[in-house]
Amino acid sequence: MRHVKKKGDSIIISKSLTYIENGDNRKLRDELLIEQNQLCAYTETYLGRTDQKDIDHFNPLLKSTDADSYHNWFLCKAIWNREKGSKWDKYQPVLHPTDELLESKIFYYDGNYILEDLNDLPSKNLVKLLKLDDADLAADRKKYIERLRQDAQRCGEAVENHVKSLLQTNPERVYFIRAIEEEFGFKVFE
Repeated sequence: MRHVKKKGDSIIISKSLTYIENGDNRKLRDELLIEQNQLCAYTETYLGRTDQKDIDHFNPLLKSTDADSYHNWFLCKAIWNREKGSKWDKYQPVLHPTDELLESKIFYYDGNYILEDLNDLPSKNLVKLLKLDDADLAADRKKYIERLRQDAQRCGEAVENHVKSLLQTNPERVYFIRAIEEEFGFKVFE
């Protein structure tokens, strides 16, 4: 996971889009999908046409209150939303995904997320709450990075150029953004 940047000039804010309890939230979902580059905010996996996409209220206690807002909404895979919702109370206090220090508190190393400070309870709770330490997901990140490296090599390109090319032709093949940035040393999205 990487620090999620919420935009001050978001269309969600300028169009005053809100979450409608038991209503049609397609416009809000579609704008979050665009802002998140079609990636799950938590797993950084691609959100394709057949994926069930949920608008997660990061702090579920804010849902259906005046305090619920754009900064609490993240588009994610439905399974991550369901699993997170049942554990909220257990993992408090928790680091917010928009915290600018997230990437310095939770390091990426070889497919895994590692705490900078093992006593940092909010960061530890974020890892547990969102299952950032999920072994299968870590293994998928490692395999993806190796596959990306091999594909670039087969094409005779630097990985950065290969990723830029994929973003133009097959954006669904570019995910695990933090892993790409950490492993290869370039920004995927500015």
